[in-house]
Amino acid sequence: MPGIPDTREQVADPGSAFQIVTMLQGVVERGTGKVVQAVGKPIAGKTGTTNNWRDAWFVGFTPDLAAGVYIGYDDPDSLGDDETGGHVAAPVFRDFMIAALQDAPATAFRTPPGMRLYRVSAATGLPAGAGEAAIYEAYKPGTEPGKNRDRGLRSEPSEEEMPIASTGATEGATAPMALPRRGPPATGTGGLY
Repeated sequence: MPGIPDTREQVADPGSAFQIVTMLQGVVERGTGKVVQAVGKPIAGKTGTTNNWRDAWFVGFTPDLAAGVYIGYDDPDSLGDDETGGHVAAPVFRDFMIAALQDAPATAFRTPPGMRLYRVSAATGLPAGAGEAAIYEAYKPGTEPGKNRDRGLRSEPSEEEMPIASTGATEGATAPMALPRRGPPATGTGGLY
C-alpha cells in the first residue's frame, strides 16, 4: 500500500492541542459530561447550556470521530429548569457514539513528543501527596508543577517578579506575580462562556 504524505499546514502547536484534549477528557471523566463514560472508549468533549436553559449541547470526539448534539427550540424558549447540556444533550451523544463505535477498537489520543503527564491534586492542581485524590494533567517541558508557568510570556520581568532579596527578604525568593488587568470585552459573548 503506498504511503500518502501529510502535506497539510500545521495550524496549532501539538503540545497545546494535547493539553486541551486532556482537559476535555476531564469533562467526560469527572465533569458535566460524565454520562458519556458509558461509551467505554477514550473520548473528550464539552457540555454547554445557555441562560434560562434555552439551548443545550454536547460536542465531543475520539481520535477518529467527532460529533455534536444540539437541543433547543426553533423559536427560543426554555427547555425547562435544569435542562443542561449534561442532562439532555450528552445522553444523545453517548447513545450515538456507542452505536457508531460499536465495532471500533478503543484508540487512545496520541501524546506528542516531549509532553509528560504529572499526578496532581484534584483539588488544587499542585503535585499530589500520597493518598490524596489526584488526576493526571499534561505539561510541556519546563512548565510542570513547581516551575515558573509564566515562562516566556513577557520579554522582561515586572517589578512583582524581581527577586525579593533586594528588599531584604529571603534570598532567591520571588514576589507574587500580579495578573494583568483587562478591560471589558469589545465584542463577543462578554466572557460568559
